[in-house]
Amino acid sequence: MIGVTCFANQTVGVLGLARSGLSTVRALLQGSAKVWAWDDSLAKRQQLDSFSLRPVDLLLVDPKQVAALVISPGIPTGLPIIHPVAAAMKKANIPIFCDIELLLRMQPTTKRIGITGTNGKSTTTHLIGHILKNAGISAEVGGNIGTPVLDLQPIDGKGVYVLELSSFQLELMETFSFDVGVLLNITPDHLDRHGTMNDYVRIKQHIFLRQQASQTAIIGIDDAYGRDQIYPSLKKQGQQQVIPISGVEAVKGGVYVKNGCLIDDISGSTHSIFDMAQAPALPGSHNAQNAAAAYAACRAVGLDKKQIVHGFKNYPGLAHRQELISTIRNIRFINDSKATNADAAGKALACYQHIYWIIGGKAKEGGLQGLEPLLNRVRQAFIIGEAKDNFANYLKQHHIPYSQCSTLEVATHQAADMAWQEQKKDGVVLLSPACASFDQFRDFEHRGDTFKQIVRKLSQKE
Repeated sequence: MIGVTCFANQTVGVLGLARSGLSTVRALLQGSAKVWAWDDSLAKRQQLDSFSLRPVDLLLVDPKQVAALVISPGIPTGLPIIHPVAAAMKKANIPIFCDIELLLRMQPTTKRIGITGTNGKSTTTHLIGHILKNAGISAEVGGNIGTPVLDLQPIDGKGVYVLELSSFQLELMETFSFDVGVLLNITPDHLDRHGTMNDYVRIKQHIFLRQQASQTAIIGIDDAYGRDQIYPSLKKQGQQQVIPISGVEAVKGGVYVKNGCLIDDISGSTHSIFDMAQAPALPGSHNAQNAAAAYAACRAVGLDKKQIVHGFKNYPGLAHRQELISTIRNIRFINDSKATNADAAGKALACYQHIYWIIGGKAKEGGLQGLEPLLNRVRQAFIIGEAKDNFANYLKQHHIPYSQCSTLEVATHQAADMAWQEQKKDGVVLLSPACASFDQFRDFEHRGDTFKQIVRKLSQKE
């Protein structure tokens, strides 16, 4: 873990005691700070007992007694309704940031790659970390991908921090910049938090804030925001090296995949690098874009082409992202629990032909809209969770057979039985929910792990 010494002998407020909040408390205490910590949940406040700390209601203290407020990214500091503690701290001009800021203050000379985007950021982050480690580079991977950044290990100036960053984390950036910033794509998401698409796009661009000439911005241009707005704007400003990437079309001066081949055109001349068919854990055009981003990022921190290709070939894939769990009676069972919106689920649908699709949970804005061109791949849908009525109406309108199921276990068993009975070539039972998990599960990992347990029990019966 990384001890935070920059606030030694000062009082720091910590608001929110989930994983990153508890990690921050631990790191600040290790660095000799005095910590006043609070969470609106009694159960989470009780976790402070393990640190021999009593919770401090930050609404009842004088903000000027606090040197800074470290806030969990899920807590709003603006829209839709600012948390009252954040409002009090802002009024007193107390700095507010998240644990990402503390990591980079404590490790200022270590290279850092930041990855964001509406979809694909976890796979890209994991892939970059894998390639670096495979090449013998000391790399620590964390952030929004699951491991709180202050739980990572300190590494020297020759190593690299590879950090997945959500829009919630990016809006809490204060001082640092990334040696390599990656923005994969932008589609509508979290608008209940950010208000408008313009605000969401603006916050996503924080990944490039304060970059200088020696640093690199990598931008996906497969959506209109990247292609027509962000890329040309950064290119015109000329503050850093700007590399466009695409998973579907040739792009001059960038990295792209065309006809299944990864192409490097960064220098202005095309070089064929890698046949994507040799990376079975990276199917589909969305993973082609992820691979282009990973290639560009690893080149930017000094790896050669052979090192990167070797990493692609033995990449095992990311848990909960089109993860093959088992093949039972010629039917593949795929865990894509991390697909928490329609756009992400569409990436999976595009990769398979005969799909027994498990969907549902807590729906996001837009529901399943936009998936219409891919619905002909679905043999039957099996719907769970809060979204089951809305999703049923959508599927009925588009003449897709469906079953409403009470639980994930029921849905998996029904999907498996139908798939085994029909025995379609290349048939898959696909958990790609297009929903958040919070109606029935703690998070998407819990949902995916539950699916894996169900499938493994089915396998054991064979």
